[in-house]
Amino acid sequence: MLYDIFSIIAPVFICALIGYTWVKRGVPFETGFVSTLVMNVGAPCLIFSTFMDIELSRSAFLTMAGAAFITMVIFGMVGFVVLKLFKLDQRCYLPGQIFANVGNMGLPLCLLAFGDEGLALGLTYFTVNIMFGFTVGMAISSGKLSFSELMRNPMFWTVIVTVALMFAGIRAPAWLYNTTDLIGGLTIPLMLIALGVSLGRFKITSFRRSVSLSVLRLGLGFITGNAIATLMGMEGAARGILIIECTMPIAVFAYLFALRYDRQPEEVAATVVISTLMSFVMLPALLWYVLP
Repeated sequence: MLYDIFSIIAPVFICALIGYTWVKRGVPFETGFVSTLVMNVGAPCLIFSTFMDIELSRSAFLTMAGAAFITMVIFGMVGFVVLKLFKLDQRCYLPGQIFANVGNMGLPLCLLAFGDEGLALGLTYFTVNIMFGFTVGMAISSGKLSFSELMRNPMFWTVIVTVALMFAGIRAPAWLYNTTDLIGGLTIPLMLIALGVSLGRFKITSFRRSVSLSVLRLGLGFITGNAIATLMGMEGAARGILIIECTMPIAVFAYLFALRYDRQPEEVAATVVISTLMSFVMLPALLWYVLP
């Protein structure tokens, strides 16, 4: 079991370390280009090729999507109350409590821990997270709700087409599957390297507050993931994936929203760094808990 856990964690650490070392050595890394490439090309291709390759039942897909929706609603409600009690800026900190790093960090763990089925279930959670992130998350940071950003996101249309084909039992032609599979293969390594780069660039401010918000995100995620998995009768890979994705650290795009709408981005960056470092420390225990 210990070797299995090490085998899952090692690729995540090594890829993130490559990105961290890269930026600390002063080598240029175009984060904007890589992020755009991953979100607009890599991730849609990964979603399409994964769901075209694996037999994931309609009920399994809908159950995970529903669980993702419920958990994010809980994160939002609890986060709102806690931030209100401590008189912290909702537009600054609430997106980070709702949206975890289920992409850069969560997807590799889902794949390495539970194989292709885990990746498909992780992508299901990821797509719900992204759709809410680019609507509700942006609305919280900006102060207004707009669906135009989501409509312009290739991932949204990829999910619509992929789910329609999957439910209809239609398989993609070999040339299309092979192309998207090849491009999608770039996504997870690039996500982890970009995560390492982000950790290398972010600076920590307000250490005590960042630690408190990080503990809230990780602790609430673990408790909520367990509770919803139990209430919905989820077992095996589905249970493990839900708990893993819920217990991920604060999402990097929470910082990007704060930067875009000038919501104390340095403060949000500190919570991203602290929660990610804490998550790395607790990963062995988390994997030991969810692995069969």
